[in-house]
Amino acid sequence: MASNTILFLSPPTVTRHHTPLFTTTTTTTLRRTPHFSYSFSTRSPPSSQPSRFISAASRAMEALIFDCDGVILESEDLHRQAYNLAFAHFDVRCPPFSEVLDWGIEFYDVLQNQVGGGKPKMRWYFKENGWPTSTLFPTPPESDADRAKLIDVLQDWKTEKYKDILKSGTVEPRPGVLRLMDEARASGKKLAVCSAATKSSVILCLESLIGMERFQSLDCFLAGDDVKEKKPDPSIYITACKMLGVSEKACLVVEDSVIGLQAATKAGMSCVITYTSSTAEQDFTDAIAKYPDLSDIRLKDLEEVLQNAVTA
Repeated sequence: MASNTILFLSPPTVTRHHTPLFTTTTTTTLRRTPHFSYSFSTRSPPSSQPSRFISAASRAMEALIFDCDGVILESEDLHRQAYNLAFAHFDVRCPPFSEVLDWGIEFYDVLQNQVGGGKPKMRWYFKENGWPTSTLFPTPPESDADRAKLIDVLQDWKTEKYKDILKSGTVEPRPGVLRLMDEARASGKKLAVCSAATKSSVILCLESLIGMERFQSLDCFLAGDDVKEKKPDPSIYITACKMLGVSEKACLVVEDSVIGLQAATKAGMSCVITYTSSTAEQDFTDAIAKYPDLSDIRLKDLEEVLQNAVTA
């Protein structure tokens, strides 16, 4: 049993909000036992070793799966800027606050690590703070249809602004990502990207940052539009596993946040973390390794981590 601290978001305490940024409660949950069954040695284990170890050690990683935002690029603040541009464009104001909605850095760091996907973020926020007025709806929308329309329009406009930022040429991939992708491809591993973000923005991100050739050579690419439930639900990784045609135990996922880690482990996959400044303090107990970035990490290092997890 392990105690995990869960942050429940509430409106931030900056000038336009009246309740705490978040409150903290502690719950006790069963800790998942990682499913590791890999080896990268061609030598037979000594006969004194248990047969269950021999079976586990005879399997190898067959697929390497990357998250996009936070893993391929450090994108959190880019998304935050794009949301705020959308709120300003449509004059989004949450009564009784008179100012245009603006998500601050501290608040968004917590929000993006607790609520996956753009539309769910806004829906959660408006549900907690009250539905806003805007140029789309002079009075707060009350019907489900009008609320869905507001969310859809804001998300679409935000996505276009995010694309403009990516197209600016000022964004680069995180260190080590491209080399790892190339090493995995050269070694015959299947390669995938699974992101909770909008498909159009992920496509632009991948085309801009990893290049068209790498993008088109991916064995699987899934975005938030492709699954019904967002991370931490494991649907996206379960779907990827089926598309890749490999066992979940033969997949290694690279994530940056506890939401992604939960999605991977719930799908029965091993996960390594390459954290960002906004996720560094999260509980990554269930990850098999944690790195500040991938600049010094080679494919053989990931294989060794998996082997050590098996023999531990």
